[in-house]
Amino acid sequence: MTNTANTQAASVLQASVVRERRHAAARRQKIFYAVLLVIALVAPLAVYPVFLMKLLCFALFACAFNLLLGYAGLLSFGHAAFFATGGYITGYMLSSYSGLSTDLGILAGTLASTVLGALFGMLAIRRQGIYFAMITLALAQLVFFVFVQAPFTGGENGLQGVPRGHLFGLVDMKNNMAMYYFVLAVFVLGFAIIQRTIHSPYGQVLKAIRENEPRAVSLGYNVDRHKLLAFVISAALAGLAGSTKTVVFQLASLTDAHWHMSGEVILMTLLGGVGTILGPLVGATVVVTLQSYLSNGPLGEWVHVILGVIFVLCVLLFRSGIVGWLERLVKRNFK
Repeated sequence: MTNTANTQAASVLQASVVRERRHAAARRQKIFYAVLLVIALVAPLAVYPVFLMKLLCFALFACAFNLLLGYAGLLSFGHAAFFATGGYITGYMLSSYSGLSTDLGILAGTLASTVLGALFGMLAIRRQGIYFAMITLALAQLVFFVFVQAPFTGGENGLQGVPRGHLFGLVDMKNNMAMYYFVLAVFVLGFAIIQRTIHSPYGQVLKAIRENEPRAVSLGYNVDRHKLLAFVISAALAGLAGSTKTVVFQLASLTDAHWHMSGEVILMTLLGGVGTILGPLVGATVVVTLQSYLSNGPLGEWVHVILGVIFVLCVLLFRSGIVGWLERLVKRNFK
């Protein structure tokens, strides 16, 4: 009886210690996010706001892609289709309907990407591995050629001079500072949706499917339905990023729909760390910063070569990405 009581007491104590560690980790995470938010709020006072807005748009795009690859284990080569669809639909709505508010234009683009994501998902989700990747690439190329030929897209010239409009019909988005804080709010909303999804029971099922799909099927989960929902959420957030980018730059172009854009978001995610919360944000920051810095210098023609070399070095030296490597370093030295 004494041994049993001691074992039970030890188990209760161990569970209490684990709970306390989790609570402490959650508190540290909240403080860290609060610090990042404060930095983001004051950043436009020191850095050009348009550059920061571009960074936030691509960071949201990368986070959306990471939800699919890092937590559902699905590699899509066609995410540029959702990014571009959101941008084109938002650009068309704001250009064609002068009284339309900015938020409604962005909402229209996001809904269009969501519908397209559902269609793509239903066609591709039953395939796995390279077959899934190739189907998404083929479908994205179809969308690219639609945008080339469709009259409302402007073809190779794209949609230029898209009006930023007024947020809720009140706030003039021509002001870069107002536009920046709106883009920041959009990013925070998208990031919160992704984090909530990951830490929900649904997110735990996604991780189980990623690790061992046959085991998840044996436990009674509808694997295809869970993967389809992840695909649609990822497509919707990618469309939201594309819609916001179009409003920021007042331009929707074929560059956003090209397969290079799908490769770029894969690079951002892998560079930062697949399956990590902040990895896509770090990866997008590195890629966008390098592109901006190098394109304005004597090495402008070598941007893609330099990014390729950095990617190869990252794969060789930091296989889990920058954030993944830092997390392991902290765990190893600061237990």
